[in-house]
This record gives sequence, C-alpha cells and structure tokens, in this order.
Amino acid sequence: MDIPAFTPNEINLRGQNMFRSGKYSEAAMLFQEASRAFLENGNDLMAAEAANNSSVAFLKNGDPVEALAAALGTELVFATAGDKYRQALALGNQAAAHEALGNYKEAIVGYQRSSELLKKDEHPETRAYVLQSLSALQMRMGNQVDAIVSMTAALENKPEISLKERVLKKLLRLPFRMLGSKD
Repeated sequence: MDIPAFTPNEINLRGQNMFRSGKYSEAAMLFQEASRAFLENGNDLMAAEAANNSSVAFLKNGDPVEALAAALGTELVFATAGDKYRQALALGNQAAAHEALGNYKEAIVGYQRSSELLKKDEHPETRAYVLQSLSALQMRMGNQVDAIVSMTAALENKPEISLKERVLKKLLRLPFRMLGSKD
C-alpha cells in the first residue's frame, strides 16, 4: 500500500503543531524534513524558515549544537532575498544557540547584529526581546554598564510596558542621574 507523501507545507504545519504541543524533538525533526523538502522544490526562503524553526525547537529541547547547525547560513538566504526581519531572527537564533553553548562573545555579536537590523524594521517588540537577551548576557559576563544600556534600549522599544518594567526603567536611569548631579 502506498503512503501518500506530504507536501513541504504539510510537514511544516505538523512541525508547528508538535512545537505548540511541547514536543520539541519531534518538531525539530519535522522542520528539518520540511526544510529538505522545500529545498528540493527550489523554495530557498521557506527552507531557511523551516531550518530556523528547527533551530528554535532544538534549543527548546536542550540541544544547542543542533540548534546552531540548523540556523547557520540561513541569515545569508534572507539577506540575499532582502528580508531583513527574518535575517535578524536567524542571527538571534544563532546568538541564542551560541549563548547556550557558552560562546558568549559570538552570542553578543549575534544579538548586536540582530538588534541593528531590527532597528530599521517595524518590529520594536522583537528588537526589545533581542536587547533583553543581550542585556542578560552582558550582566552575566560582568558588563553592567553595557547591560544597563541594552536594557534601557529594550524598554524604549516596547510600545507598552508593565508596571514592573516602568519601575525598572526609572531604576536604570538612576546611575546616570547620579553621575550628572553636582552635589
């Protein structure tokens, strides 16, 4: 009995459903399969998108090595297509994988490149998320001033901030106000 083949879009959709269900390992494999199928059909953009989805699923599943391998090079596909938003997401995915691997310098560069691309884009919430990740990593590495600058920029990019974030924003301004005071 012949089993009907699934289209790349159907495989990708199955991966998305597995991801939403928290079955990250299965999702990662389906996204990889979708990426290969998209490539066979000549759809490089969707192949790169599926590869990035597999990167996120691998990372959620605790496999940063596979996450990094899946995302590497996809930013170039998006750059060639002029899709700066997905290029920035790919760089952010790579940065997150580098961070999970302990490659902090590479992670910082990736987050910064992602943030710069998103600065010119119409997705301030995404840029805020990237900057928050960058800030947390900078803080972990002992770069408090850089972390404050990154977190301040993150909060400036959020169209709506919670009460907790408003308090944090005021607290982040204190060191700079103290430097400028003439007591």
